Amino acid sequence: MAGITQPGKLIFAPSGNTTSVQAEQYTKGALDISQLDPNPLKQFNTWFKHAQASNVHQPETVTLSTAELPSGRVTARMVYLKELDDRGFVIYSNWGTSQKSKDVKSNPHAALTFWWRELERQVRVEGRVERLTNEESQVYYDTRIRGSRIGAWASKQSEVLKDRKELEGWVEEVEKKFEGKEQIPVPDFWGGLRVVPDAIEFWQGRESRLHDRFKFTKDEGQNGGWRTERLSP
Repeated sequence: MAGITQPGKLIFAPSGNTTSVQAEQYTKGALDISQLDPNPLKQFNTWFKHAQASNVHQPETVTLSTAELPSGRVTARMVYLKELDDRGFVIYSNWGTSQKSKDVKSNPHAALTFWWRELERQVRVEGRVERLTNEESQVYYDTRIRGSRIGAWASKQSEVLKDRKELEGWVEEVEKKFEGKEQIPVPDFWGGLRVVPDAIEFWQGRESRLHDRFKFTKDEGQNGGWRTERLSP
């Protein structure tokens, strides 16, 4: 079956295997509701630690999706999860000029998607967003290498550049501003964003695309708990 082509198609049913167009089967695990913690944040922490122990490559890598209103235009990008607490998932970025900043200003909701290939697991998160305070962001900012802290000040993220030299010029300006200073304040336009989840889905790949999926949905009632449902693949 190798070498199958379809007229007018640049890519058709890619499998990553030159001998077959059949999609790879997922066989590494199964998931039952009895295995899940009733608190999805704790369940995520368990899976994340399992991913670390299983040498998943950079398990903190996550797709952040946002949508600008009123157009509804969706944008997505790869970022790093930097914190998880009892309120939600925290990533850091430029909130002054980036497209994501424009999106969340008009639409305070976002989605995260984690994919851990080595375990054939996926986690999807949906919820509203909230900015961390400068004081909260400073704690993480101080852990970054100096070049990354300088870069946060220098980059006008997502703005059009004439060339690389223009960016390097901005970096030089910031270097001069903080010359001889190890303690650098976090920029007002840069910092943490927390996705406070109202829905979290845990996905375990299974054979024949009959995957195990469980969705936690926040109960808006007085108890503030979570409802868990199995979803059809």
